[in-house]
Amino acid sequence: MSTSASPAAALPTTGSILDQKLAKSSPGKWGAIAFGVMLLGGLGYIAVKLSHDLAIVHSATVFPFILLGLALMIALGFEFVNGFHDTANAVATCIYTHSLEPHIAVVYSGIMNFIGVLTSSGAVAFAIISLLPVELILKVSKGSGFSMVFALLVAAILWNLATWWRGLPASSSHTMIGSILGVGIANQLMQGNSGTSGVDWEQVTKVFKALLISPVVGFLMAGAIFFLFKLVARDPRLYKAPEGTAPPPFYIRALLVCTCGGVSFFHGSNDGQKGMGLIMLILVGTVPTAYALNHTVDTGQVQTFAAVSTAVAGAISNYIEPSATVADPGPQLEHFISTKKYDPGVMLALQQQVIEIRNEAVSYGSLGNVPADMQANVRNQMYLTSETMRLLPKLGPKMSAPDVKVITNYKGFLDKSTKFIPSWVKVAVALALGLGTMVGWKRIVVTVGEKIGKTHLTYAQGAAAEITAMITIGLADGYGLPVSTTHVLSSGIAGTMAANKSGLQMSTIRDIAMAWVFTLPAAAALSGCLFWLFNNLAK
Repeated sequence: MSTSASPAAALPTTGSILDQKLAKSSPGKWGAIAFGVMLLGGLGYIAVKLSHDLAIVHSATVFPFILLGLALMIALGFEFVNGFHDTANAVATCIYTHSLEPHIAVVYSGIMNFIGVLTSSGAVAFAIISLLPVELILKVSKGSGFSMVFALLVAAILWNLATWWRGLPASSSHTMIGSILGVGIANQLMQGNSGTSGVDWEQVTKVFKALLISPVVGFLMAGAIFFLFKLVARDPRLYKAPEGTAPPPFYIRALLVCTCGGVSFFHGSNDGQKGMGLIMLILVGTVPTAYALNHTVDTGQVQTFAAVSTAVAGAISNYIEPSATVADPGPQLEHFISTKKYDPGVMLALQQQVIEIRNEAVSYGSLGNVPADMQANVRNQMYLTSETMRLLPKLGPKMSAPDVKVITNYKGFLDKSTKFIPSWVKVAVALALGLGTMVGWKRIVVTVGEKIGKTHLTYAQGAAAEITAMITIGLADGYGLPVSTTHVLSSGIAGTMAANKSGLQMSTIRDIAMAWVFTLPAAAALSGCLFWLFNNLAK
């Protein structure tokens, strides 16, 4: 039996396929009920956990709580927009191959996003945070720190809404990173420095490699998987446009449903983390007593930490030059992290900071016992020490393997103490993503399903694109790298269209490419201007 691709039917007027299916589809009652139960349970869980955490916070005014509520609304608003902007890509192939009815597909995707967020590691969240200027992270409880968080979140939301309104599958990852760069550059310019000096270009390069390479990988991998389908799957129905509203053959339908769930799961696990890191900055800035330090670190762990700290201080002493002097270790380490310029005083400052943190931790017994007015200070000390250790392998003296091992182990404890995400934050982000998916999915779905190729998406093309997206996002999540679900899946569909010689709608490809090119500078300019505005208002 021949496996050559039969000519797929030309697409009718934009939106007509989806409109026909919506007219005939059921409302997905049971799926909606399931998500409704998750929503109510999640909100109850958030309320209980948040109230428990805030019970230890004593404030003379309600202002910190009002600020916390406002900031959380904006941060979760970003994830809500992310849901109907990015997650809609995951359901497009399922809908246009008639594997699932639209309402059922959207609820299913929302639930899988929910699970993905809950099981995420947090690595991507803190990879994003590491792009921010260190001086603003240390001042997150002050006006400039809040201006930073609000500026980049509002800028990301506005640009995502603008591209969604145009039906363009632009990248929320790209948008967020552009916003962060805009704040970093604006912060330096406002201080009279070079704009680029406030940006950690090593981290930016690492993130951008993932964002730049992933669409190319998506295009090539999806095309290769499509060819593999043609070699091993001899059913000619896989390479034809769906006829009417009949579902695909059972085995390909099962595959498409599984890959739709997989893409949604990994989207939640990867994209959902972007908001988590920012929410943690908000929590540290507004209520440091509860969230500056990880209170689950108990007395036993602190005692172990004290012993490791002594070993680390000894290892660092091997690299301290006799002429080195330091007045205050904090500013010395902050200058090193901000400028990426090593000098002999760095190792001495690092040793002093390690000893100071050890003495404080031992005197308090556990991180939960650190006095309220000292929580933010101890966190900043740990953050500076951890970031210094992150940069030393490249910028500092060459260390022996045993010393590197001791320092790496110590850094892991510091990160556990400061880089943590409470379970209720994950639940809140998961709910925002899931709700966003179910509210605003249609515009992006129409673009992905009808406007990339000149012919209707075939079953094999949909499966190849979904498998590609699932593998790519899953691998990126494992390595702690943010990638764009939008770019990977859109390029995957384009790859299958090119491989099948179906033809591409160049006007759509051009619009997507333009959105891809302009997202970074537009988001950066918008967030930079907002940071300047908010910073002046906060004075």
